[in-house]
Amino acid sequence: MSEGLAHGLEGVIAAHTVLSDVDGAHGRLVIRGYAVEDLAGHTPFEQAAHLLFDGFFDDMPADLAPALGAARVKVFAEVGALDEALARRDPVEAMRALLARLPDGDDLATALLLLAAPAVFTPAVLRVAAGQTPVAPDPALSHAADILRMTRGEPASDAETRALDAYLVTVCDHGLNASTFAARVIASTRAGLTSAVLGGISALKGPLHGGAPGPVIDMLDAIGTPENARPWLEKALARGDRLMGFGHRIYRVRDPRADALKAAVRKLSDASRALPGRVAFAEAVEQAALQILRERKPDRPLDTNVEFYTALLLEALGLPPASFTCVFAMGRTAGWIAHAREQLAGGKLIRPQSVYVGPGVRQAA
Repeated sequence: MSEGLAHGLEGVIAAHTVLSDVDGAHGRLVIRGYAVEDLAGHTPFEQAAHLLFDGFFDDMPADLAPALGAARVKVFAEVGALDEALARRDPVEAMRALLARLPDGDDLATALLLLAAPAVFTPAVLRVAAGQTPVAPDPALSHAADILRMTRGEPASDAETRALDAYLVTVCDHGLNASTFAARVIASTRAGLTSAVLGGISALKGPLHGGAPGPVIDMLDAIGTPENARPWLEKALARGDRLMGFGHRIYRVRDPRADALKAAVRKLSDASRALPGRVAFAEAVEQAALQILRERKPDRPLDTNVEFYTALLLEALGLPPASFTCVFAMGRTAGWIAHAREQLAGGKLIRPQSVYVGPGVRQAA
């Protein structure tokens, strides 16, 4: 690598944005002027999406909920393309394939279809894979309530709806992360919002990005009891394994989204008694992991990240770990769309340069 070349573009400013600010040094996430902890658990996802979209579409209604409900109904027409072969694929791959059937426009109508798509397609994929019939959307319900109803085939409780709302809001935008940057690069070519969102989903599914929450459940299940936490974690580190749910590329301190989701999990557990003892067990694992990381890696800032309590919350809602990346996309699509529109407003094609480090010019044989 040439001297001065930024590794993974770290520290390189690639965009100016009004959408969100990630302060990794102080553990703060601000979305359009609001701290994430002031939005999560207090603001419905539809309002958070409106907050992100504001100023990027000329025909924005004051309330997105009715329009988003109608979009869910329109998107459900594409579920007919979901066959058993597609449903056997990884859920994020099946969801992405269905989303690719949507028109590649750049207006609000397209944006609402894309915002609705992961919420409609993911439950359909899960149900068909389980041998069940997809459930049609109810446009009168909130987005979070309808997601859970389409997944289970029965209404969710208010506590469950509030918990999923809190999650979707928490992950709706997060600076220029890998998937958002991918979406902005594609948007800069004027390819359309659907292309940009497909690029975002493709980046999100990687295990170094949104593909990580599922393994947190595997880790908790393998540990089993609070007493086993320290010896299990020490053995994992001795093998060179990464402790899932800890450490972040940007945050040098605790991820503020982790606390927002921890509060949501506690409220859900108190209201529904979901997974009794699971929250206390997870907290014991968290404390053991943080203590070991401070002992073993004192020079590295490794704290709890959003994945840890994401896994616990989605598990408490009865969502299978294989679907966690899809649920992440349900929230983050709002941010991808807003960033794509912001990039279009700037009108500049993203075209960085590379430094060639291969062999010199050679004569052909």
